[in-house]
Amino acid sequence: MSWSEMQPLLTQGTIDTLYMVLWATVASVAGGLPLGILLVLTDKGGLLQNTVVNKVVGAIVNVGRSLPFIILLVALIPFTTFVVGTFIGPTAMIVPLAIGAIPFFARLVETAIREVDHGLVEAVQSMGGSIPTIIRKVLLPQALPSLVSAVTTTLIVLIGYSAMAGAVGGEGLGAKVITYGYQRFDTQFMLVTVVVLIVIVTVIQLIGDGIVRLLARRGRTAS
Repeated sequence: MSWSEMQPLLTQGTIDTLYMVLWATVASVAGGLPLGILLVLTDKGGLLQNTVVNKVVGAIVNVGRSLPFIILLVALIPFTTFVVGTFIGPTAMIVPLAIGAIPFFARLVETAIREVDHGLVEAVQSMGGSIPTIIRKVLLPQALPSLVSAVTTTLIVLIGYSAMAGAVGGEGLGAKVITYGYQRFDTQFMLVTVVVLIVIVTVIQLIGDGIVRLLARRGRTAS
């Protein structure tokens, strides 16, 4: 396949991949952030200590993380069809991508929140700060660099998931590789697509690392 034939396929594949991944990341953050915070707050010694809630939420997150994405993708076809009206196309793939990434992101959030100095939490508590205030003024700001790193990691994981989604009609670069590379035995197209994916992942990682470093410098300056 010539470059002039590859270019429109790669361009459309890249657009579809970024569309799926970015919207799935937004949904993952919206769902995973409160779950991760809840896991910390309801844990032993937490501000909302509740063993039952912690165990239930932890079990749900663990089950979600343990399922291979390709199996989850197929299992969610009826739900995806119910939500979107179809299970084929980039918009439909946002549903399983988000559901697959929410538990993963929740655990990253939990780890980031646990790294916050508990002394700061106690200080705000001693001044009469409520739990929502502690979350907004202490936990999230202090954990922000780690949370940005978690978002970056989730984005990269979702790119891998989106490639697998191409096997069941998800479009994106994964679908292009299967259709125009693997099925047509076009090694050149597969290699070029791999390079494009590497470039996308590298750019995302560099942007994420840059934001983390910027936040860390601001934190040191503020302190």
